[in-house]
Amino acid sequence: MIGRIAGRLIHRGPDHVMIDVGGVGYIVQVSDRTLTGLPPVGEAVALYTDLLVREDLLQLYGFPTMLEREWHRLLMGVQGIGAKASMAILGTLGAEGVGRAIALGDWNTIKAAPGVGPKIAQRVVNELKGKAPGVMALGGTMVEAAGAAPAQAGPVGTAPPRPAPSAAAQAEALSALGNLGYAPADAVQAVARAANEAPEVDTPELIRAALKLLAPKG
Repeated sequence: MIGRIAGRLIHRGPDHVMIDVGGVGYIVQVSDRTLTGLPPVGEAVALYTDLLVREDLLQLYGFPTMLEREWHRLLMGVQGIGAKASMAILGTLGAEGVGRAIALGDWNTIKAAPGVGPKIAQRVVNELKGKAPGVMALGGTMVEAAGAAPAQAGPVGTAPPRPAPSAAAQAEALSALGNLGYAPADAVQAVARAANEAPEVDTPELIRAALKLLAPKG
């Protein structure tokens, strides 16, 4: 299993890149969002990867964070979702956008991805909603282990806008709400909604916003 590739970017295609690693060029399929965040040809780059194995195909798919790769694997487990649809969903929403949409049951947001119809979008939400709390919490651990810019090696240009801090904040907020006794399903919906309404807040503010949403009405 090839889990990560780090080397020099030697080619950019419309939906893929080629990375030179010790004289071997690896072709890696990427989403539009990931492609936009990569540095120019000739610079250092690193991507977390997932290897698709078929009788007639060995294809690498690349992701800027381990969290996004995890969502790709989960999406691929949904009936009717292949690699192309998964990349379209992640390319449209990003890992955190996918997590929030699934946690909130917002299949219309999933449907915004090219080639994803309403039935498939609803299936994604229904099948993965129960897994959203664990994946969102896992995101914080992945961020801490990988560092602030896990998808790049060296001075490689501008990364996508602040995915790591937001993932860590959501994970910490989920943990805090769990410690306060809130059910995982309720906690993840509140955190997802709060993060969607104010994506740039830090952990304490996110916890406060989620608590307000969880407070009894009336």
